[in-house]
Amino acid sequence: MKQTSGHRPRLLIFVIAYYAESTLRSVLDRIPRKLMDEYECEVCVVDDASDDSTSDVGHEYRREHLEIKIVVLRNHVNQGYGGNQKVGYTYAIENGFDYVAMVHGDGQYAPEELPRLVQPIHEGEADAVFGSRMMTRGGALAGGMPLYKFVGNKILSKFQNAVLGTALTEFHSGYRIYRVATLKRLPFRLNSNDFHFDTEIILQLLDSKARILELPIPTYYGDEISRVNGMKYAGNVAIATLRYAAHRAGILFRRRYDTDSRTGSDHYDLKLGYASSHTYALSAVKPGSAVLDLGAGPGGIATELHKQGCQVTVVDQHAPTALPQIGNIKVHAQDLDEPLALSVREFDYVLMLDVIEHLKDPERAIDSLREQFDYSPRTLVLTTPNVAFITMRLMLLAGQFNYGKSGILDRTHTRLFTFRSIRRLLEDAGFRIKKLEGVPAPIPKALGDNAVSRFLLAANILAIRVLPTLFSYQIFIEAEATPDVDFVLRDTRARRSGIGVVEG
Repeated sequence: MKQTSGHRPRLLIFVIAYYAESTLRSVLDRIPRKLMDEYECEVCVVDDASDDSTSDVGHEYRREHLEIKIVVLRNHVNQGYGGNQKVGYTYAIENGFDYVAMVHGDGQYAPEELPRLVQPIHEGEADAVFGSRMMTRGGALAGGMPLYKFVGNKILSKFQNAVLGTALTEFHSGYRIYRVATLKRLPFRLNSNDFHFDTEIILQLLDSKARILELPIPTYYGDEISRVNGMKYAGNVAIATLRYAAHRAGILFRRRYDTDSRTGSDHYDLKLGYASSHTYALSAVKPGSAVLDLGAGPGGIATELHKQGCQVTVVDQHAPTALPQIGNIKVHAQDLDEPLALSVREFDYVLMLDVIEHLKDPERAIDSLREQFDYSPRTLVLTTPNVAFITMRLMLLAGQFNYGKSGILDRTHTRLFTFRSIRRLLEDAGFRIKKLEGVPAPIPKALGDNAVSRFLLAANILAIRVLPTLFSYQIFIEAEATPDVDFVLRDTRARRSGIGVVEG
């Protein structure tokens, strides 16, 4: 949102400096003074424990230019490129700035471009603006970017766009302008202190649905010393990108990418249009059936079943408020750790989709459900994460077992199952397993619907056919309900007495 005319927005020009004694003065001179007229400006130089006179140059410049508010900070211990950014952004947040612009003290990024780059944020058009050296055809090489860096930049950016479903021209520019309110929502303090901090904060911006705008900037490579190990950086960027894709799919939780402020079951999105637990469940239910959806969450499955002509009743601790407005959908609010408060005998199907792993006592819940069954045919459709999925095994091998907000190790899960343990639980409770199969990882949810995700999904499905216990992300079960011995005995006595079939 654009600032009102009665208030000059506060802009922090954050100069990240490391061994910049020969260039810092020039960079500060090149900051356009007209910024001081439009914004309430402050220049903050953060020297990352340089052993040269970078800080001295900054202090000297401050004394010579009292018309500019300049703060010079020096980290006592080197924090690294990413760690130094954390210092600058935290300073911006704690001191109530509206925008923060990062300028490099070595002069690689032109300070003259600042007014143009800040403008879209000031106009409310973006939450982050990146200066891109790749938007002008041939500009990067003409500006002295080494060919190997140019090619590496292009390859990495293309790889990241393919994985993330984005269309950025450059992921690797260090010229960044941020809305401080946006930074406050990002867990950037958890990011790496290394150079791929820049990638991780982009991933956080994407996850938070922040608006990113790229603008072209000139490229300048002088005689500054590059402190980036190219191969290490490329590897870190690729790993971070793939980890975020796995996080977004719910396969491997990474706390630093957990920017979603939604609570409860709101973050459980439908996975339709490809092989998933939701498509398997919907295909298992005959159109026009009576369905009891236990643990319905936001109600997405109930809505899809309604479209199939089913009469649906949903039960959830936090009942979806919008569903009663849809015809043929009834809503009951109940804690599923308590005995079910309504009869299941009017339903053809009972759905427990990603529910049983949340219950405190799954055996008791299944037993109490079965107590209501009679001889009428009913089907239990159940899905649950497979704790023996290959990523879980590899994590254990690496000494990791980290719970998070979603995925197999969702921190709200109280019990986790393998193919064998969930089969045993249901069979011990008297259910007959009609179908038990593996569900692939929701790769299209992470990568989008594209050729890469379709290939990986097909590979996952093929791997499941070979080793389902290893390559299944979830377990899908259709089980036939049978009455327990108490019902059988009551029914037998009733028939002997000529009363007829027992109703309850």
